[in-house]
Amino acid sequence: MFYDPLYLCLMAPAFLLMLLAQWYVSSAYRRWSRVPLSTQMTGAEVAEYLARRAGLQVRIVPVQGFLSDHYDPRTRTLRLSQKNYYGRSVAAAAVSAHELGHALQHATEYKPLALRSALVPVVNIGSYLGWVFLMLGLVLRWANLIWLGVGIFSLGVIFTLITLPVEFNASARAKQLLRQTGIVRTAEEVKGVNQVLNAAALTYVASFVNAAVQLLYYVLLASSLGRRRS
Repeated sequence: MFYDPLYLCLMAPAFLLMLLAQWYVSSAYRRWSRVPLSTQMTGAEVAEYLARRAGLQVRIVPVQGFLSDHYDPRTRTLRLSQKNYYGRSVAAAAVSAHELGHALQHATEYKPLALRSALVPVVNIGSYLGWVFLMLGLVLRWANLIWLGVGIFSLGVIFTLITLPVEFNASARAKQLLRQTGIVRTAEEVKGVNQVLNAAALTYVASFVNAAVQLLYYVLLASSLGRRRS
């Protein structure tokens, strides 16, 4: 597969897009993590303030890792990487408000978030089974087995597609909340929040493109193998 010219031609642009997205988000985050927030609030304080205004009951805790921030709807816990939890930068405020946006989605029963959460266990299992069936189908040259793997693998593509509106909506909520509450006050701070969150959104777009292109390759492979056997 990795020596197939078709695979390389399809995946090379998707891989480059993924690298570009990772570079862009890291660059934007590092730039704006050096710009202090005029209100001098930490990321944790931003999240706590926004949660209190919205009447949300959420735990806000620090975690290890670089940009490992996430909201866990099962325990209503907002986990912020230490640099964002303790940081008083524009980037820390942007990321914290984004994760609080997910908590708001959960509280308001935002349908794409509920659908994504429901797919998590299916996708976790399917990600392993899909690859198993795909690899077995390739080794045995059995198109039907590849098609089964394609069907299971497509669940992961659907998951990445559903993730897009979830993440875009959380960022839109974050931008609005930060402006409405006066946590970001200057044009420079608004610009920084937009750059950080837009860069993060690009990584999800790149993930979807990567998954969709892989799925396209397997569909073409299964179709080609099926024609040879017919």
